[in-house]
Amino acid sequence: MKNIGILFGGNSTEYDVSLESAHGVITHMDLKKYTPVLIGITRQGQWMYYNGDLQKIADNTWHEDASCRKAVIPPDAGEHSLWIFEGSHIKKVHLDAVFPILHGKNGEDGTVQGLLEMAKIPVIGCKTLSSALCMHKDMAHRLVGAAGIRVPRSHILERAEAEEFFTRPETAADTLMRQLNQKGLVLPLFVKPVCAGSSFGITKVTKKEELAPAICTAFDHDRQVILEETIEGFEVGCAIMGNETLTVGNVDEIQLSGGFFNYEEKYTLKTSQIFVPARISDEKARQIKETAQKIYRILDCRDFARIDMFLMPSGEICFNEVNTIPGFTPHSRFPGMMKSAGFSFEQVIDTLIGLEVSL
Repeated sequence: MKNIGILFGGNSTEYDVSLESAHGVITHMDLKKYTPVLIGITRQGQWMYYNGDLQKIADNTWHEDASCRKAVIPPDAGEHSLWIFEGSHIKKVHLDAVFPILHGKNGEDGTVQGLLEMAKIPVIGCKTLSSALCMHKDMAHRLVGAAGIRVPRSHILERAEAEEFFTRPETAADTLMRQLNQKGLVLPLFVKPVCAGSSFGITKVTKKEELAPAICTAFDHDRQVILEETIEGFEVGCAIMGNETLTVGNVDEIQLSGGFFNYEEKYTLKTSQIFVPARISDEKARQIKETAQKIYRILDCRDFARIDMFLMPSGEICFNEVNTIPGFTPHSRFPGMMKSAGFSFEQVIDTLIGLEVSL
């Protein structure tokens, strides 16, 4: 039996999503091969060993359970273990690998991956560099664009140069619109935090008066803000597993009734629908898969990732973003694309762990 650390929760706006995904992974692991070692991170960033009822993870009551103990993974390359603090005693549990099911900052951005790599503990998923690159929308676009793949035109705002939006919003908006027009950017635009996930802090701006509040909202989530052109068409996704040899799920398609695929739509599908396989030709699906695999390689992804793109009315494919730790509930897009390609949720989890752990 191999001990697999499952990291869940996290000091992130995506804490709740992580709990759902972690519950999905844990309940679909092969317990004849792997022993899950549950490591919860509270909203405040405290690490806890948890050994209670799995439903309490989904219900977000796990941290109230009597089984919780303070814990830490030391960056000592000779330890390979979780340290659990029991009074004055430290109990050490060996870790054969760690599966971070953490979405957003402080989990999907390379921080946890860096700690685990220092500790010489295999990380299931993308490593430090690719995690950091994929989380940073501007850097990811620059690298993918340099390889000849279409990316949205954009403009970056640093917080220091955006102070006027908090004090003189109308003047700041006029100045910014002139700068944007010089770069060929016109309304409507998307205003986003550079580093954030699950569409937190994102606003679609259709008129100048909406710019200032949108920018202020985005700065609540990050120190940089990116303004992107609106890409006509619809979003498609591609789930990929593997390293030297890649396994690609069926392409999915998001149908929106209006607006954009924001946080509420991603997790409730209130007015949206996801079609898998996407309602496109086999040839276009093949092109999307090929483009996704190129992006996966360009950004040095490992083990698995979901590549999100836009299919434009012209047939051109435009890169949007990479999710290095996509949703992992049984109804999430990544498992859905793999299921459509013939892989059960259990097989997906088993394959991903097997990429880092030899039995």
